[in-house]
Amino acid sequence: MHILMGKYSMKLAGIKVLDLSSVLAGPSVGTFLAELGATVVKIEHPDIPDITRSWKLTNEDKSIPISAYFSSVNYGKSYKQLNLTSAEDYAVFLELLKRTDILLMNFKKGDDVKLGLTKEKLLAQNAQLIIGKITGFGSDADRVAYDLILQAESGIMSMNGTSESGPLKMPIALIDVLAAHHLKEALLLTLLEKERTQAAFQGEVVEVSLYRAAISSLANQASNYLMAGHIPQAIGSLHPNIAPYGEIFKTKDKALVTFAIGTNKHFNLLCDWLGLTNLASDEKYVSVQKRVENRTALFEQLQLAVQNYTVQELLSAMAERNVPCAKIKNLQEVFEDEQAKSLIKSEYINGVLTQRVSQIAFE
Repeated sequence: MHILMGKYSMKLAGIKVLDLSSVLAGPSVGTFLAELGATVVKIEHPDIPDITRSWKLTNEDKSIPISAYFSSVNYGKSYKQLNLTSAEDYAVFLELLKRTDILLMNFKKGDDVKLGLTKEKLLAQNAQLIIGKITGFGSDADRVAYDLILQAESGIMSMNGTSESGPLKMPIALIDVLAAHHLKEALLLTLLEKERTQAAFQGEVVEVSLYRAAISSLANQASNYLMAGHIPQAIGSLHPNIAPYGEIFKTKDKALVTFAIGTNKHFNLLCDWLGLTNLASDEKYVSVQKRVENRTALFEQLQLAVQNYTVQELLSAMAERNVPCAKIKNLQEVFEDEQAKSLIKSEYINGVLTQRVSQIAFE
């Protein structure tokens, strides 16, 4: 057990969870609850298990029953095979349900009826059951939803990429991750309500849709449109409201770095260290808005100075001055850092040693 997890690892001890979900969003909620000490049983169809067991990289062992993808969101669970369309297996499921606090599922519309998983049937078996559901576009929608589809429909892909690349999806299933976080919050609040009300608690359904999670994540970009009519275009890693923010610079030793300069103070400190004090007082760059208007010319002048320093010289100087700056790292470099290493969790799933990063990022 890593130190980071120490004081939270058993907060949900005694809580029992049945995880009927598959792919990423739902299973990651089950893993989060397991990391907090809950007992989580993942139920899979004996002939049609979680599809991500087969989502393997080309260099993964084809003979083992899991993939790295599956391992990333199925930590700390035990596994049971049940075919809920079988009367015998369904009876086993109902017995398990009697002793369950939380049920997780992400079936498409109609499957809840076909599999006997309607709210009425479930609460008739366990009146205090908390049912956590993840849907694509809401419980009344027929559409099949994957993270990519939501990145497209929510406007995120249209903002990501560059004018040359065209729209791009993000390299992680961010909408799934966000929806999972929303459901975690809702479930923890419902557990708190159950604890406070005790025997008076009435079981309920807590639902999160990928669509609502995606739209709610638009944050400042949504307000830029709603308040100023601004339709963001694909501008790579650049920020529409701040500069230099997201521009990528090359150092003397060919490393790539970026700055998040959100204040005049940070801009002045950066310019001072780079020997560009004239920029800080230049009318074209004296305010955040001015720097955004003239960001291309500003980038070119900063790059001429940045290329005279190694990445370590630059990072050390910026850290000393509390100016936000980072080297752009690949994952090998990321996991060479001790803080990142402290988040790595290992376990055996189906006899295979797996590794993933913890979902518990708080201390």
